[in-house]
Amino acid sequence: MRFYQKLSQIKFLKRSYAFKFLFVAFVGIHIPLIGILFFVLFDDNNLNPLSILIFSLIMTLLATAITLLLLNKLIKPISIASQSLEKYRSSRILSTLPTNYKDEAGLLMRNIQESIYEAETFRQEKQDLIFMLSHDLKNFAGNPQGLAKLIINETTSDSIRHMAELICQSTDLQFRYIENFIKLLKEQDEISRIVHEPRLLYFQDIVSTATEQVSQRLLQKNITLQTNLEVDKELLNIDEGFMAQVLVNLVVNAIKFSYQDGTVKLRNFKENGILYFTISDNGMGFDKMHKEEIFKKFTKMSKLGTENESSTGLGLYLCKKIIERHGGKLYATSEGKNKGAVFTIEFEL
Repeated sequence: MRFYQKLSQIKFLKRSYAFKFLFVAFVGIHIPLIGILFFVLFDDNNLNPLSILIFSLIMTLLATAITLLLLNKLIKPISIASQSLEKYRSSRILSTLPTNYKDEAGLLMRNIQESIYEAETFRQEKQDLIFMLSHDLKNFAGNPQGLAKLIINETTSDSIRHMAELICQSTDLQFRYIENFIKLLKEQDEISRIVHEPRLLYFQDIVSTATEQVSQRLLQKNITLQTNLEVDKELLNIDEGFMAQVLVNLVVNAIKFSYQDGTVKLRNFKENGILYFTISDNGMGFDKMHKEEIFKKFTKMSKLGTENESSTGLGLYLCKKIIERHGGKLYATSEGKNKGAVFTIEFEL
């Protein structure tokens, strides 16, 4: 930064980073010419073309080396600004950049400095909001769970006790999902390319949990859920709670757009080093040109189900974000209206 600082003290170079470069290049280009002139004027020996050529080459190489060295020093502000931004993005380290320079490089450092501190302020405010929401959401989920446990203790009816137990299981899953979702948001504020530790997932347990959560919805529309698990377990970079919640959301979505007495199929299999999960139905389907639109939040594709079931417009969006955040892919295909849909999850093994 010293060389850049020195040049910034020169009046006609103070406000232009480009002029600084041109000035250094201009001086560097003319060093060989000035050297040759002095050599010719002050050398008392008889000059010959070979000596002039050798001297010219030496001066040219010397001038080139000096010019490149000075230009390298001159780009130091850009390098420092880049390093500062990278430190914040990767490790949340706040650096202090010089902001008193008037040229383009000074403006860049000042803007990066202000942007970093604004982003950090926003991040801290978002963290506060996340923790506040997680606390309130847990309270909302805890109220029905408390009532369900009270019913279990008080009732003698097996059917009512079973329903209350389903409520408890559902709220337990909600608690876990809230905690995992908060964890996911927190990870985004930490190292951006965090490496998840692979864990062994038992898919039969995960699918059983998901099936239990959607059982009442299946009964309401007399829909059959067929499961075909060709892969029993696998190492993946995703938590079983997240995986269960994604499957629940996708199956619920399939139920929503299926007609009475329909069928939803959940299958997993491996092919060419990729683990696939497919959730397919024979319901409403969608136009092929809308296959990306359905994953957008609050999309116009968030239409009512076959029996006017409503939608928040966030379910599929969150599923896609969760799967992609853990190194997978989620996409949908359909042959058209009333030809069903297939949602596919991919994890490269």
